[in-house]
Amino acid sequence: MSKIKEEKINLIAKQEEKFEKFCKILKEYNEKFNLTSITDDEGIYEKHFTDSLKGEEFFPLNAEVIEIGSGGGFPSVPLKIARDDLSFTLLEATEKKCGYLRIVGKELGFENFNVVCGRAEEFGKKAEFREKFDVATARAVARLNVLCEYCLPFVKKGGYFVAYKGDAEEEIKEAEKAVEILGGKIVEIKDFVLSEKSGRRNIIVIRKERETPSEYPRLNGAIKKKPL
Repeated sequence: MSKIKEEKINLIAKQEEKFEKFCKILKEYNEKFNLTSITDDEGIYEKHFTDSLKGEEFFPLNAEVIEIGSGGGFPSVPLKIARDDLSFTLLEATEKKCGYLRIVGKELGFENFNVVCGRAEEFGKKAEFREKFDVATARAVARLNVLCEYCLPFVKKGGYFVAYKGDAEEEIKEAEKAVEILGGKIVEIKDFVLSEKSGRRNIIVIRKERETPSEYPRLNGAIKKKPL
């Protein structure tokens, strides 16, 4: 029986093996790079793997996806294991974590899985990255209003920003202005509980309705000092 508690994903044996392998790699490199505070297998499968797959329905077939602040590789790696049709660019600012993510991609035999070392506020201005992706996603990086400025500039018109959050009712209200300024519209909020221990979770889906104004994203200091 699968350890993945996601009713919409039917994993084949090969995918199950990749999740087991990823779990081992994560625990090994966590000792070096402090990737997660969750270190037991049950917690990793529930709070990282299953949680990542809860947003699978919001990633269109064959989508080009950019993940901002990849860290340990969530939700990108679980989604790639379950949905090999997705092409991923992982943007991570810490070089040692980029090295870890490249090892994960190689060990799991991923294609169309590119790791880039850099900061969102810089790469969001680059012509080869700006408004080039069907989906941008991020998990546990920043408050939603700040996260929108990091992520929405990467999304093409008609694409989506899929934000993985804890209980985000307050953040969603706080981010309404930022979403509007940056050309987005909140179209769905998935509300769920992984287990009694894990608490309430939200996945916020924002559709890109208009091009993001050229002045965004601002420099990191300005984003944090004066969020939209």
